[in-house]
Amino acid sequence: MSNPVTHFEIAGRDGQKLQQFYRDLFGWHVNADNPMQYGLVDTHSESGIGGGVMAAPEGQPPHLTIYIDVDDLDATLLKVEAAGGKTVVPPTVVPDMVTFAVFADPEGHRICLKTEMAH
Repeated sequence: MSNPVTHFEIAGRDGQKLQQFYRDLFGWHVNADNPMQYGLVDTHSESGIGGGVMAAPEGQPPHLTIYIDVDDLDATLLKVEAAGGKTVVPPTVVPDMVTFAVFADPEGHRICLKTEMAH
């Protein structure tokens, strides 16, 4: 597997304001019709990747996250740690959505890893 970047998230203080900003700026369709008001992005393009625009979780600063697909979260996190990174969030299942983990690279950038859909 080549480990492609498959998703992005833009999180800020005012999720609704950010969602409108990206709608207006790029013409993105941002659907936040869900209990978490997570704005799923559809760029209406055949190239590029989808993403999300949301309010940053309480206690977290605004941030940008990329998601990289991997076959094995645990094995990848072992490689991260051996290379000087740090596991921030261990493998976590979000039912019917995703299984993910988060690591920090040696400079502190947080990157999300994801694997098959959770059931």
